[in-house]
Amino acid sequence: MAATQEPVTGIMASPAYAKLQETLEREHERTVGDIITLTQIPSPPFGEEVRAKAYLEMLRAHGLADVEMDAMGNVMGVRRGVGNGPMIAVAAHLDTVFPAGTDVTVRREGTKLFAPGVGDDTRSLAVLLAFMRALDAAKVRTNADILFVGDVGEEGLGDLRGVRHLFTEGKYRDRIKSFFTVDSPDVEVIAVGSIGSKRYHVTFRGPGGHSFGAFGIVNPLYAMGQAMLELSRTQVPAKPKTTFSASVVGGGTSINSIPNEVWMDVDLRSQSVQELARLEARFQVIVEQAVAAENHARSTQNGVVKAELKLVGDRPAGATPMDSDLVRLATASITAHGFAPRHEFSSTDANIPMSLGIPAIKIGSGGTGGRGHSLDEWIDVEKGASVRGMLAGLTAILAVAGVAP
Repeated sequence: MAATQEPVTGIMASPAYAKLQETLEREHERTVGDIITLTQIPSPPFGEEVRAKAYLEMLRAHGLADVEMDAMGNVMGVRRGVGNGPMIAVAAHLDTVFPAGTDVTVRREGTKLFAPGVGDDTRSLAVLLAFMRALDAAKVRTNADILFVGDVGEEGLGDLRGVRHLFTEGKYRDRIKSFFTVDSPDVEVIAVGSIGSKRYHVTFRGPGGHSFGAFGIVNPLYAMGQAMLELSRTQVPAKPKTTFSASVVGGGTSINSIPNEVWMDVDLRSQSVQELARLEARFQVIVEQAVAAENHARSTQNGVVKAELKLVGDRPAGATPMDSDLVRLATASITAHGFAPRHEFSSTDANIPMSLGIPAIKIGSGGTGGRGHSLDEWIDVEKGASVRGMLAGLTAILAVAGVAP
């Protein structure tokens, strides 16, 4: 443990660290201003382009090299190191969960900011800019190149498409050796494991007909109802935590019609690759059996019920070992700033590198917040707590990147 704390202690004892802190404090209102500016640029699912272009210009103004937008819509730039270490990536996601047309005007009450998406994950985008300014002011040179990224598609059916592209097709895919995603304010939560998920849109189709005149023929809604019922009865382990949910349903024509098409969206999750695969296979059997039962129970003279399963979300599970340098250094950095870190599993951009065996974690951006994913989402930007949290995260990044003499 002492070996892990040594680089952290050295960073915090250096004159450069004092300059980092001084800059974060002095620039605090600018950081708050960046949060407000970015929050008020709508960034709905699959509609991140306007915010991405604005953030691209911010990265360019902060003097990064090779600033660009990639084919998926991620924006990024490199803060070059001295060349003695591999590249690390530090990312925050551009998208929010809120659809186009949502009012994203920020309301400020004292040190609190209220707006949809202000904490998840807009604050983190502004914090990355604050990190760049502090590093430049303190003249810190790192061994590793640091790739700063604003990525798309973290939320919902975005299915981590931005970071998936970064690690499978992006030009830095073979260079990134460690990955931080800065997501949500809470510094004490370090995500070291990823919750895998499979999301299905299942469409049940049948001949349809008049509710009275065609009574007795197969009804796809009954098949869907049976599938939901059987899913609800499925036994899953508490450890590793494994869950399921029939989340959204739709279809039908009118109250006096047997529907010819209905659908449901289903979310399957687990901390375990094996348990997720087992649950997915069970769900597929449930749908097949529900269709067969409906076709057996009622007349198929006008046609049969069929089901189409479409995979609309696939987030891989994985974990970064607790004894990895990344987890140990981040934990030591956050502890050294007076926090009590907790190691948890969650579903974040870190899922992708974790699943590929690349060390990755999620850390917080500092301060506090609440009501995430709701219209009354808020963060507290009180300077003391915010700067302490930012310093903890920046120290973790520097400990992993290595500070050049």
